[in-house]
Amino acid sequence: MTTIMIGLDLAKNVFQIHGIDAKGAVTVQRQLRRAQVAPFFAKLAPCVVGMEACGGAHYWARTLQGLGHEVRIMPAHYVKPYVKRNKNDSRDAEAICEAMSRPTMRFIRPKSEAAQAMLAMHRTRALLVRQRTMAANALRANLAEFGIVAAQGNAGLRTLMEQLVVPTCPLPASAQAALALLARQWAQVDMAVRELEVRIARSAKEQEAARRLMEIPGVGPLGATAILAKVADVSVFRTARDFAAWLGLTPRVSGTGGKQRSGGISKQGDHTLRQLLIMGARSRLNRVRKNAASDPWLRDLVARRPIKVAVVALAAKMARVIWALLKTGERYRAKDQCAAGAAA
Repeated sequence: MTTIMIGLDLAKNVFQIHGIDAKGAVTVQRQLRRAQVAPFFAKLAPCVVGMEACGGAHYWARTLQGLGHEVRIMPAHYVKPYVKRNKNDSRDAEAICEAMSRPTMRFIRPKSEAAQAMLAMHRTRALLVRQRTMAANALRANLAEFGIVAAQGNAGLRTLMEQLVVPTCPLPASAQAALALLARQWAQVDMAVRELEVRIARSAKEQEAARRLMEIPGVGPLGATAILAKVADVSVFRTARDFAAWLGLTPRVSGTGGKQRSGGISKQGDHTLRQLLIMGARSRLNRVRKNAASDPWLRDLVARRPIKVAVVALAAKMARVIWALLKTGERYRAKDQCAAGAAA
């Protein structure tokens, strides 16, 4: 019997495989240690290997593709319905094998090492930003206990830090020493964040696709590089709305008895990309509110809708524009540029 499809349950040390032939009969069902996985698949005839999207999935996908196999990565929550009762590694591998054979199953394109390296920088930056915020909040809260407060923002925070080093600081010596440690930690983490942002910006300038995305108002180096790293192939989305829906920027729809109801945005999909697009949209709308908008759609949107609704609507539109640029390979053109081209 020839194995044509294998479900691979990934783990740290012990992997489980479940293989079937063309008729669906089980051909192989065994455990493999981590060092045995690559040699096992190297001896196997080319087949289709399915796995859940998890830590290490993209590494093993590249490894197995290099051995001549076709790899299909699936979201874990799409595989869960196929797991039979009394869950174990063997049932998980069987469920993966069953799920990837479904004609309506959605698959994830394996990421390259370069894309994962970029995501490592983004994740490290996100962690450091959280730590920087925690240090700042802790510093402000402790100083407020002694009646010392300052304005919001980095300017106010630096004012508080300066008061810790002056000879006339009203804090007890022990509190002053402890809070000085927090101030130094904030400064070190802030410097690390800025270094990562410089690296990300330099990488964005080196990528032609990222330079095209940064021409969209509201999309900067962080957003452009994160999109290119997380979306390996935009053609997996049939339309621009599908891409916006994957980001969770489209309304949540529920219906029964032929009646459909739309609610707020679904907030499904990748949280980081949605957050970056919304932040970019908010920055653009802040500039629009200070200066007259040249785009009639944007001007009317701000006039008739609450600002938070307008921000999300603009972020959804930005997602559609991003899909179009990545799909066609064209450059961004503002509405006034399009009108001038049509008139010419």
